[in-house]
Amino acid sequence: MVESYPRLIALIGSSGSGKSALAHKLALTFDCEIFSLDSLSIYQEIDIASAKPTLQEQNEVCYYALNILKPDQPSNAMLFKNLLEQSIIDSRAKGKKVLLIVGGSSFFLKSIIEGLSPMPQILPNHKEKVQSIGDLNAKYMLLNTLDSVYAQKITPKDTYRVEKALEIYFATNCAPSVYFASHPKVPFAYPIEIFCIHWERETLRKRIAQRTAKMMEQGIIEEAKKLWQHYESQAPALQCIGIKECIAFLESRISSIKELEEMIFCHTCQLAKRQRTFNRTQFSRITHDEFDEIEKKLSLRIREIIDNKY
Repeated sequence: MVESYPRLIALIGSSGSGKSALAHKLALTFDCEIFSLDSLSIYQEIDIASAKPTLQEQNEVCYYALNILKPDQPSNAMLFKNLLEQSIIDSRAKGKKVLLIVGGSSFFLKSIIEGLSPMPQILPNHKEKVQSIGDLNAKYMLLNTLDSVYAQKITPKDTYRVEKALEIYFATNCAPSVYFASHPKVPFAYPIEIFCIHWERETLRKRIAQRTAKMMEQGIIEEAKKLWQHYESQAPALQCIGIKECIAFLESRISSIKELEEMIFCHTCQLAKRQRTFNRTQFSRITHDEFDEIEKKLSLRIREIIDNKY
């Protein structure tokens, strides 16, 4: 790594863990910038469901990777990697020593760290062909028939990898295992230190309940209604937790406001559990600790970098 580039520090944690608020506080304290590694905040028109930084917060701290895509455009790890690389260049030009990477999309973080293979051009008809196959089980069975070597490397429930493998096949007429063998992963050029916030289960559930109630008060139903009226129901951003339940409510598939809030809460808790398991098992070098301890450790680490005590 070139020493003049900002050091990269990732702050991750389950939904509702308080990582965004902590990152903003640290950025203000130490004059850092923030790269949003969040699969929902990258979308325009989705502010409440994404718990996106407010306009005031965006005026206080420079945030990267917010409001990049329209709700009907897909996001992926390669897009975040490219945005992160540009953010590093921009942050360096401003003389910043630390760039905080913050968000709930740990899968993308892991993919970026491990390296990504150059992807072929995936056209809309390739995606449509994959979706016409049927449910996830049918897609995995076809993938196993086309390329059992690659299929055995992933789980049948891994929607992203199953569909991406089939898209690659239809785009290149080449088995994914063969394609990836001839297009190896390109390692990420910069090291990333990772810190993860841990909360006890019941405490986290209370925080998620508070977050859900706040979103209801802020008008998440109206936000979802505007998206529902302007975009196809299969648009990527409309599949996210919060928006999809509100659309179900608008379509009378959820009968009451109370049931809607309970559904958003329940689905967010389920997501938080998956995020917690992923964060605990998928990174070889990571600092896990309770919120207050993470704040102390991060403050100390950032101060060391600023004072050139690497």
